[in-house]
Amino acid sequence: MVTDADGIELDEDELRAIAGWAAACAERVLALFEQDRPGDTRPREAVDAARAFAAGGRRTNALRRCAWAAYKAAGEAGASAAADAARAASHAAAAAYLHPKASAHQVKHVLGAAAHAARAEELSPGEDPPVDGGTPGWARRHAPPAVVAVLARLPAAPPGGGRPGELIRELDTALRAGG
Repeated sequence: MVTDADGIELDEDELRAIAGWAAACAERVLALFEQDRPGDTRPREAVDAARAFAAGGRRTNALRRCAWAAYKAAGEAGASAAADAARAASHAAAAAYLHPKASAHQVKHVLGAAAHAARAEELSPGEDPPVDGGTPGWARRHAPPAVVAVLARLPAAPPGGGRPGELIRELDTALRAGG
C-alpha cells in the first residue's frame, strides 16, 4: 500500500505527457473564459506554456508564473464556468510541477485540469450535456499511459474539494480501473 510518506519514481517524460494531456483538457473549455473576459490572455498563456513544456520545453519560472496568473484570472472571472475554465488552465501549467511524492494531494495535480474543465462544462449556461460524455469521457479515452502509471504510484484521490473534488475522485477511480 502506498502511503503519503513514500517517494515515487517520476521522470520528465511522464511530466510532459501529463502536462500535454492536462493542456488538452483545459483547452476544451478555454472559450468559456475568453467569452467572459475578452482580452485576458492569462489562461490561454498557461495552456500554451503547458503545451510548450509537453513538447520538450524547459520547466522554468515562466511556466510557474503562467500557472499562477491563470489561477488569479479565475478569481477575476465573472461567471463560474469561466472561473473553472481558468482553473483548468492553471492546473495544466502546474502539472509540470508534480512532485515525486506519494501524496494524495498529488492526484489533484494530475487530474485537476480535467476536473475543472468538466466543472466548467457543467456550469456553462445554456449548454446541453455533451453526448460523448464531455470532458470526463474525453479525458478517460485520451489519458496517456503516463497518467495511469503515475496514478498507480499514488494514494487514491483525497476527500473534499467540492464538485471538482468529486470529479477528481470519479476520474481517478475510472482511470485506475482501466478507463
